[in-house]
Amino acid sequence: MSSDEKAVETLRVGLDGRAYDIIIGNGVLAEAGARIAPFLDRPRVLIITDDTVARHWLADLESSLDGAGIAHQSRLLPAGEQTKSFAYLEGLTEWLVAEGIDRHTMLVALGGGVIGDLVGFAAATVLRGIPFVQIPTTLLAQVDSSVGGKTGINISGGKNLVGAFHQPHLVLIDTAVLNTLPERQLRAGYAEVAKYGLIWDAEFFAWCEANGAALLAGDDAARAAAIKKSCSYKADVVVADEHERGARALLNLGHTFGHAFEAECGYSDKLLHGEAVAIGTLIAFDLSVRIGICPAADADRVRRHFTDLGLPTSLSGISQPSWTVDALLDHMGRDKKVEAGKMVFVLVRGIGDALITSDVDIDTVSAVLAEALG
Repeated sequence: MSSDEKAVETLRVGLDGRAYDIIIGNGVLAEAGARIAPFLDRPRVLIITDDTVARHWLADLESSLDGAGIAHQSRLLPAGEQTKSFAYLEGLTEWLVAEGIDRHTMLVALGGGVIGDLVGFAAATVLRGIPFVQIPTTLLAQVDSSVGGKTGINISGGKNLVGAFHQPHLVLIDTAVLNTLPERQLRAGYAEVAKYGLIWDAEFFAWCEANGAALLAGDDAARAAAIKKSCSYKADVVVADEHERGARALLNLGHTFGHAFEAECGYSDKLLHGEAVAIGTLIAFDLSVRIGICPAADADRVRRHFTDLGLPTSLSGISQPSWTVDALLDHMGRDKKVEAGKMVFVLVRGIGDALITSDVDIDTVSAVLAEALG
């Protein structure tokens, strides 16, 4: 076995009847054709990517497919969260139909969470379901959104309110693609890495504190280790709770607040998803401290770590004149996790010990939000 082969890690998402592999390694993109080929009834795929990712990695994917004798056509979409919309979903599905798809046509999502979510939702709905492969190109997508089959789009009422559970046939994670990722995007994705330690594993969060700077600086071993650990947690929780009726909801630490921040910013580049999650995570810790279930020292420790790595830790630096507690509560009240009219929160008893609760006084939530707004 060569050193390159040893560097490739395989994790299994063991869903009954719909199991699939997550392949992690430096240079995996060059193997995409050979790894996708066994899933094809006919040697043809349709690639969907965005115009930014295409400049860096589309040619490499196409070369790999050519080497495996797989025909391909590509659709390029604009980069950015606003592409996760009904308008782009309609355009994409019209293109797929025009390309003569059938229920065996394989889609390939080459991109970050926006492309993965949109393509996955198209795959879930066109012809009532066709197969797709995830090739995530951002750290956030590699450690979170590409695994688990949650697909969807945003609407004016909130983020990911329209979607479906539709598992991929394969996830290919090439750590090398992170070398072209802008530093801001890399930091934003790191918030989702740290999240796994904050929810379940205090030792992993300590690992993050020791290795997070190296990961962001380009250490491939640190990146591979973080991705493998994160995907391992994600795979386990998806198998246990595929449709987010229980433990999987813990993965939403920071998201109830974060999605409200994104909505208020119009899903723009003013605030990236991972940045919103970082701020939302700190607010979840602050709320947990306020109601007396979490030590203040733990909240301080998380805030210090995020600050050290350049993640935003408050809303004060975000240029958004319409921030108000009432506006944010309105967004949160329309979150998909609301049950029987009550907001559901992921809070913490401390680092590595998260819980789900709807038993939180709204005045306390308002007070913590008011502090966050300065």
